[in-house]
Amino acid sequence: MKVLANDGISQSGIEALKQGGFEVETTTVAQEQLTNYINTNNVDVLLVRSATTVRKDLIDACDNLKVIGRGGVGMDNIDVEYARSKGKHVINTPAASSQSVAELVFAHLFGGVRFLHDSNRHMPLDGDTKFKDLKKNYAKGVELRGKTLGIIGFGRIGREVAKIALGVGMKVIASDKFVGKADIKVEFYNGQYINVEIETQPMDDILKQADFITLHVPAQDGYIIGEKELGMMKDGVGLINAARGGVIDEVALVKVLETGKVAFAGLDTFESEPTPAVQVLMNGRISLTPHIGAATNEAQDRIGTELAEQIISILKTQEA
Repeated sequence: MKVLANDGISQSGIEALKQGGFEVETTTVAQEQLTNYINTNNVDVLLVRSATTVRKDLIDACDNLKVIGRGGVGMDNIDVEYARSKGKHVINTPAASSQSVAELVFAHLFGGVRFLHDSNRHMPLDGDTKFKDLKKNYAKGVELRGKTLGIIGFGRIGREVAKIALGVGMKVIASDKFVGKADIKVEFYNGQYINVEIETQPMDDILKQADFITLHVPAQDGYIIGEKELGMMKDGVGLINAARGGVIDEVALVKVLETGKVAFAGLDTFESEPTPAVQVLMNGRISLTPHIGAATNEAQDRIGTELAEQIISILKTQEA
């Protein structure tokens, strides 16, 4: 059987699939040529990340396709229910990248409270001539310890974020439509751990109480954070989105960044990927990354091996 990993797959995933008897291709096929390539080469399994979309037309045109896999959490680039209605297996790796995304959240947080995103822009340009001015500009940093982190979306990634926050010494509050409470186990290097129970609250309470807010929700039809929600937040709040583009109204966000209502934002995802708005990219109060939440060696290894295990389980079981 043949697997096309159109957006790539880790070497560990390739090896696991080959050991399972699969032929693996890592050719990147252009979206408009994908249907023809799958049919011409008798591809049984299509693996994608976020670059490739799998819509109804491709699903209908590719009868031989048995499994569609998403290397990551969200599957908004796949018509999941339609594919399943046509007898295709649709799989993803919801747990594999949680730690990596959570650490990126804190990269943005630590950078934001000490102005690293802006300092790294200006030091190369003015560090040799305006050192004292820059030192003054970045002299009012704050510590995370003792502050309140609000987590909107308390699934796997939100809980990993909570673990780091608790380790830093932050108070954690959370909101989730489907989770009432969660036991957070914070583990340390020497086998010791602590358990902390966190009960979720209405989102409005999170918005009003949190010093920093991070979003971990799936793609939505509308904004989770719009002008109204931004207005409810504490003055000087920090806002992080490493979830999905389109959950924050970026026009409204830029406005409150300019007034100082929001002190800084960290964005890993954007409304108009892969061409984020210029006013977002050029704003000195925004820490920017190009949708790399899951882009660590460790996460990609886990994603590859998890996909391989699921594919082998599904297709070898069918053969049996």
